[in-house]
Amino acid sequence: MTANNSSLVFTPAAQQAQAERGSAKAYASRLEEGFPDKVTPELAAFIAQQDTVFLATANAQGAPYIQHRGGPKGFIKVIDEHTLGFADYRGNRQYITLANLSENDRAYLFLLDPARKQRIKLWGRARIVENDPALVERLFDAGYKARPERAILFTIEAWDVNCS
Repeated sequence: MTANNSSLVFTPAAQQAQAERGSAKAYASRLEEGFPDKVTPELAAFIAQQDTVFLATANAQGAPYIQHRGGPKGFIKVIDEHTLGFADYRGNRQYITLANLSENDRAYLFLLDPARKQRIKLWGRARIVENDPALVERLFDAGYKARPERAILFTIEAWDVNCS
């Protein structure tokens, strides 16, 4: 269940750094095999236990931004084998993530479970979905006290388990 996507994770610059610093051989098989790009049962189970995620975006000029998103455990929903979604709640109203995604859909999710010493990294593309009450309702957890304003959908291009 892998795709020819290793250059997304190990960019040419990363491959050069690995070669110069002696770790290229250790990652040669990952480079050849690629990384999973679909939700596995194990990934779905991990996601279902999470109540926090860090969402990284960049604007059109490449300036990075990372922001926390959270909710009750399982607030990130598996939509299909390539897509995750979550309700987006009112925050500090700076709208930097929304602005970045309007210019550049590249995104990264960092999921961490400190108690279990597990982390998962996901590379992909994200989009904001406004004015779709049915989707927001599907992603909203009944009983949660925050007010959803929109949905964020994340298409997985690659994912990997981070070292503990």
